[in-house]
Amino acid sequence: MAGDSGSFTTPCVPKFDGDYEHWSLVMEMENLLRSKEYWSTIQSGFEEPKGNEALSAAQQNEINEARLKDLRAKNYLFQSIDKIILKTIIQKDTSKQLWDSMKLKYQGNARVKRAQLQRLCRTFETLEMKAGKGVSEYFSRVMSTTNDMRNCGEDMPDVKIVEKILRSLTDKFNFVVCLIEESKEIDQLTVDELQASLLVHEQKVIDKRSEEQVLQVENVSSYGQGRDRGTFQRGRGYSRGRRRGRSFVNWSAINCFRCGKQGHYQFECPGLEKEAVIILNLTRRKNCY
Repeated sequence: MAGDSGSFTTPCVPKFDGDYEHWSLVMEMENLLRSKEYWSTIQSGFEEPKGNEALSAAQQNEINEARLKDLRAKNYLFQSIDKIILKTIIQKDTSKQLWDSMKLKYQGNARVKRAQLQRLCRTFETLEMKAGKGVSEYFSRVMSTTNDMRNCGEDMPDVKIVEKILRSLTDKFNFVVCLIEESKEIDQLTVDELQASLLVHEQKVIDKRSEEQVLQVENVSSYGQGRDRGTFQRGRGYSRGRRRGRSFVNWSAINCFRCGKQGHYQFECPGLEKEAVIILNLTRRKNCY
């Protein structure tokens, strides 16, 4: 306990914001109390000895130490809980009573938890990756909902989360999803492994887009940029370009590195999605046999 006295006022105490499950269980308040060796006080509680009990010196020392631990545990709870909430439970004498009162007020009964779980299940099923958003942002949304479901008692194994993510990504991931389903055992694929694979693919797309944008500038400069409404001069006439960012691009000068056709980049090639659909159909036929 001596080591605790020097750092007693220094730790960052998690503030209660109404989300009891997160505050109490998910690596916050319970973790802090355990690290300070006060969790046993919360679990077993502390009772003052009766006035007529005769105590030995050793017993008195144990009582004093237990009382001090209880006071310190209460101090952490007082720092964490808002003043308005404390006014409703300030009459609690021990840290265990204070903790149990918070649990009774905010954890809810079984019926409330079932209703909350049903709402979270609907949210989980309707989650989809938004166009223009990254892999990390989508995984963050999925795991936030998943952890809330786990806190309500729902069994959420990795395979269920992986399958959900694979079927709710945007179309630009169709090709890599088919490759993952073909080359990996989905039952053994963890969420972290899936995220790592998708991040690698996403970075490759970003790098390829940057490379093709450089080639775009080189192609545009070879034709010469006109001054009339952003058109590009080509031979005797003008070829009106499509706007891309703040400039105009002569899409007839852009060749796809994959199919060789004009008018789009390699990462936008329609053949990618067709190839992904073919691989997916072959995979499904293989599984049927």
